[in-house]
Amino acid sequence: MWALRAAVRPGLRLSRVGRGRSAPRVAAPSCPARALAAVGRRSPGNLEGPWGGGRGLRADGGRSRTGDDEEEPEDADENAEEELLRGGPLLPAGTQRVCLVHPDVKWGPGKPQMTRAEWQVAEATALVHTLDGWSVVQTMVVSTKTPDRKLIFGKGNFEHLTEKIRGSPDITCVFLNVERMAAPTKKELEAAWGVEVFDRFTVVLHIFRCNARTKEARLQVALAEIPLHRSNLKRDVAHLYRGVGSRYIMGSGESFMQLQQRLLREKEAKIRKALDRLRKKRHLLRRQRTRREFPMISVVGYTNCGKTTLIKALTGDAAIQPRDQLFATLDVTAHAGTLPSRMTVLYVDTIGFLSQLPHGLIESFSATLEDVAHSDLILHVRDVSHPEAELQKCSVLSTLRGLQLPAPLLDSMVEVHNKVDLVPGYSPTEPNVVPVSALRGHGLQELKAELDAAVLKATGRQILTLRVRLAGAQLSWLYKEATVQEVDVIPEDGAADVRVIISNSAYGKFRKLFPG
Repeated sequence: MWALRAAVRPGLRLSRVGRGRSAPRVAAPSCPARALAAVGRRSPGNLEGPWGGGRGLRADGGRSRTGDDEEEPEDADENAEEELLRGGPLLPAGTQRVCLVHPDVKWGPGKPQMTRAEWQVAEATALVHTLDGWSVVQTMVVSTKTPDRKLIFGKGNFEHLTEKIRGSPDITCVFLNVERMAAPTKKELEAAWGVEVFDRFTVVLHIFRCNARTKEARLQVALAEIPLHRSNLKRDVAHLYRGVGSRYIMGSGESFMQLQQRLLREKEAKIRKALDRLRKKRHLLRRQRTRREFPMISVVGYTNCGKTTLIKALTGDAAIQPRDQLFATLDVTAHAGTLPSRMTVLYVDTIGFLSQLPHGLIESFSATLEDVAHSDLILHVRDVSHPEAELQKCSVLSTLRGLQLPAPLLDSMVEVHNKVDLVPGYSPTEPNVVPVSALRGHGLQELKAELDAAVLKATGRQILTLRVRLAGAQLSWLYKEATVQEVDVIPEDGAADVRVIISNSAYGKFRKLFPG
């Protein structure tokens, strides 16, 4: 699992930041119009301006005539969405030799940590190795009792860290394994250590951006980037206009900071509007699936646990191409499969979970996870070969509870232990779980039988034997609206006994259409 690689999106031009080299200083433009353009192009910390090239703005900072409330043709919406998706890289490209610094927070008595430092370090290392050309050359686990302070560590530990990092010329950047760094903290650490410093949010968000394929996933990533732009905005504008007297756009009464904040709010509103349009389309597709009464099974699990591989094994869909990397699946996809009862179900592949997944990412992808709430059954896939499988389970269950899913849906969840081929002689110690190897095909029939029973129970479908006339439309209707298991023809009566799995609503329609 730990030998992970992700292909950075081709065509992405990134600027490498070397050790001890600060970003080139941008000369302060004398013309407000040029200043605005310079801010839009500049990308401190490898970020482009969050306003997407200044579309819809005049050089004097005013609004263009095209307003958000005006009706635009669909192709204009498409172009506007593509404009919103433009942005510079979050991380430098090329070969990067990373120093991984993990703050080991020492809580007081009675406050146990959710995860062990060893697991957190291993997971952070896997995140780094997901990036093409990146490697961890040093790992430092440093104790701290002051994680909320500006420099995170105490004076002695911070000085020791600084000496180590500055004394290692092979280090090109630092990955500080915290969820988010405040902009002042990032500035102070980079000044002290002489290299760029990245937090967990930025690294995970970059991986998300590289793996996002559909427009909805890309828009969700763009939405998650907004807080990052907002936190860096003050620093960027101050850097750009250092030594310049006026910070106001001529005649507008609006400072450059206020202008950029307004543009950022407008971009956020446009992204949310675009996501709402896509969400409505998804709701329509969900209603169509509900109308056809296909049971939905949401497949969830810790990232890289083998969800996509399991779905491919259950459905036989050759088009599904699993990838051995973190967060390979960001786009929710549905795949049809058949259970032993001949019932057709839809397996919904979802985004993988992660311990301490940055809160902003959960919020941005909450719409994607709506499909879990609307499913009939949840299939929790676990990688039992992982040394911290139990902690991963706790993390997934905690996230699912945070989605406020219906209690019956959580209670009926089916747990599958995947990758048993990597654990010789594996036998589950927990009741009501199914051990499988999705890659080798072990245990799949037992899992399908378990899903069959669970879906019937969760959806309230009945197994009935109905007598139908062969000359009428009853049999063809049942084939279309229910799951026909067996047909026993009675030639002398011109009829047949048909064994079906049928929902209550479909059975009601059948009785109404074919009374008697």
